[in-house]
Amino acid sequence: MTERRGALQVVDGIELSGKVCVITGASSGLGRESARALAAAGAHVVLAARNHDALTQTADWIHAEVSGARTSTVYLDLTALASVRAAATTIRDITPVIHVLMNNAGVMFTPFGRTHDGFELQIGTNHFGHFELSRLLVPQLAAAGGARLVILASGGHVMGDVDFDDPNWETREYDKFVAYGASKTANILHAFEADRRLREMGIRAYAVHPGTVATSLARHMSSSDFSQLRKFVATNSAAHGEESDGFLDFVMPEHGAATQVWAAASPKLADQGALYLEDCDVSDAIAPHARDAQHAVQLWMLSEKMCAQ
Repeated sequence: MTERRGALQVVDGIELSGKVCVITGASSGLGRESARALAAAGAHVVLAARNHDALTQTADWIHAEVSGARTSTVYLDLTALASVRAAATTIRDITPVIHVLMNNAGVMFTPFGRTHDGFELQIGTNHFGHFELSRLLVPQLAAAGGARLVILASGGHVMGDVDFDDPNWETREYDKFVAYGASKTANILHAFEADRRLREMGIRAYAVHPGTVATSLARHMSSSDFSQLRKFVATNSAAHGEESDGFLDFVMPEHGAATQVWAAASPKLADQGALYLEDCDVSDAIAPHARDAQHAVQLWMLSEKMCAQ
């Protein structure tokens, strides 16, 4: 088995001095590890999250780990569009140019809930909040003359498609697995359509599957949920002609963050976009519903409508 690279190994030999990277959900897990790696490569890292204390602790940790690190912190609550807009204004005040926007924050398998704006919690946090932040920062990304939009997706997108008639679960019985899958499908569709619309401005977009990572994202899962998830993995593998006992191969955050850091910094991805990445490589393990170009356009239009309300 090939040894997994960590996020710090991915940036070894890569120089990001003078570059600005904005990371959502930067106060823990994958975001925290990504922030350290990009700071170690010389980037000015803007840490965005909703836990003030955790943000401060993360910034202190990065400065202790990386000599001469440059960081800024921004309060961001993706469950409230008003907070997203305020955060975008703060980020614009910090920097006129953004070279990397990493939409990393997310929730998984949450009990039914709604955001401040009435979105179902998982698609509201994972997609709609990030869609609005990305939209508001397009001028700063375009100013970079070669920016990257890195969107955290998941192999879990196979669990559900976006229901365009009921994206916020207003008429259906809630299923947290399907809802999570739909939110991750939305992340992939967003990356592909963003790349199509923004590439002429020099902005390329990528969807990243980090693997099954041992983070606090799983805090909403019971033992029966893990059993159900393992059954789903086994069934999905069988549907693709693969054998699997449903075993979930967890990796630690420093390894899970490697692919999103690779997406943000690797010269191998220059002049490429609309890609689904896994294990620091391009992957074609995408469900048909998540690569549907018409779905991507439809989601973009729906997202503009929902975020404008």
